[in-house]
Amino acid sequence: MRRGSLPSRLATTSKPRYAGPMGNGVSRLSCFGLPALVLALAWAGTALAHNIGGTDAAFVAAAHRPDPIPFAYLGAKHMVTGYDHLLFLVGVIFFLFRLRQIALYVSLFSLGHSITLLAGVFFDLHVDPHLVDAVIGLSVAYKAFENLGGFRSVFGVQPDPRIVVLGFGLIHGFGLATKLQALNLNPEGLLVNLVAFNVGVEIGQVLALSLILAAMTLWRRTPAFERTAAGANILLMLAGFVLAGEQLAGYLFGGAVS
Repeated sequence: MRRGSLPSRLATTSKPRYAGPMGNGVSRLSCFGLPALVLALAWAGTALAHNIGGTDAAFVAAAHRPDPIPFAYLGAKHMVTGYDHLLFLVGVIFFLFRLRQIALYVSLFSLGHSITLLAGVFFDLHVDPHLVDAVIGLSVAYKAFENLGGFRSVFGVQPDPRIVVLGFGLIHGFGLATKLQALNLNPEGLLVNLVAFNVGVEIGQVLALSLILAAMTLWRRTPAFERTAAGANILLMLAGFVLAGEQLAGYLFGGAVS
């Protein structure tokens, strides 16, 4: 599989395959497995706000010198509880079967969010956090729609998924930056602490993605994968729209950024 996470490119492996863009799995959502994980992560959108708050926020705001280890820990913790980032990565790796392809797409995503995380905070580039998080929610819906073959079916074209993942990585990085900007970081030791935070984000991403990939690998080895792949992506797309709608409502009517 050379590019993209498209169902039509799954013919290279001997495991059960998702047969088409919509398939007959839509009506068979009673199976458990990764679809339950998708629902759990979607529910986390309202239950696990991944802002930096409480004692963590107090520590970050009070930092007046380079302190890389605590900032790396906070970065890892932020990514592990970053349900929107994790949902997007689920969509990215959903139909990627080769580790080389997974590494490529995850690296493109990491490159994108590292650039805007570091630049956004260090150069004080402000973007409304509600709008950024709304686009992040839409990125989840986008990947699910792509996984369902929607672009080829509806528009007759397929955007290069590598460029898309890199582009959305830039948006996700701004989302991370807005969380740090809200804390009014001290300029003393800022660059070191930012780099440490970003390293922590990457560590957290690897840990979370490893667990998700392990669950998906087990799921792919069962007959349930072919029956439920379409349904799981529909749930993923709905979760993305819910996350985007929640943030747009917050932007229009006021409310805390989750």
